[in-house]
Amino acid sequence: MTKLRRITWMTFAAPIALALTACGDSGTTDGEVAEGEPIAAIAAPAGQEWSQTATISEYDGYVMGNPDAPIKLIEYASLTCGACAAFSEEAADALRDKYVQSGVVSYEIRNQIHNGIDLTLARLARCGQPEGFHPLAEQIWSNLGPILQRAQGNPAALDAAMSMPENQRFVAVGETTGLLDFFAERGISRDQASSCLADIGSVQAIADRSEKQSTEFNVTGTPTFFVNGSRVDGTTWNIVEPLLQRAGAR
Repeated sequence: MTKLRRITWMTFAAPIALALTACGDSGTTDGEVAEGEPIAAIAAPAGQEWSQTATISEYDGYVMGNPDAPIKLIEYASLTCGACAAFSEEAADALRDKYVQSGVVSYEIRNQIHNGIDLTLARLARCGQPEGFHPLAEQIWSNLGPILQRAQGNPAALDAAMSMPENQRFVAVGETTGLLDFFAERGISRDQASSCLADIGSVQAIADRSEKQSTEFNVTGTPTFFVNGSRVDGTTWNIVEPLLQRAGAR
């Protein structure tokens, strides 16, 4: 049995809980964020806005904002994690419009995969242009309750989807859970989404990166944040924002 089959069967068979607590143990710290002087805003290239700029990092994370920003916020996140959804609801507007838009802070999301629905969502969120990833992640988190309720509503259909050949399996999951329609309403057509989900190599790669990076950086739960390489001891915006300010963001 492949690793992809193990993660998928294991997690579809069990209920997916929507909780506002951190999804795992992510409360350790590797060091304090260095204090810095206030950093002046950095202008975006002509005709661009930093909050609309996105790049993909060497760790295959999606970076919103100035790729050379002096303050780098990284979040290891699960798209089915209630605590990640709570952080997004609280922080997304300020992060995007105040800190990222200034060019001083970049915000990178790296997927940590917790279950099969999570893996399906991660692949679909990556299906469009890089600029679309963060808005899609916000949409997923703001609709997480209904998404998970529908995913859990027909376990027999999910079991049937999981018995299909690998290149059809996640397409069937997307259909059964309503995710193909959810993303079609947000600019990823059903054909485009189906093509992404049928690319089993790209799905496997997301799962592999999640496992590798979780081990490499000792990420045991989500959300886990790093500011300029220092792990944040906390999972909420009222903890993260002061650390950005301590590093020089204003």
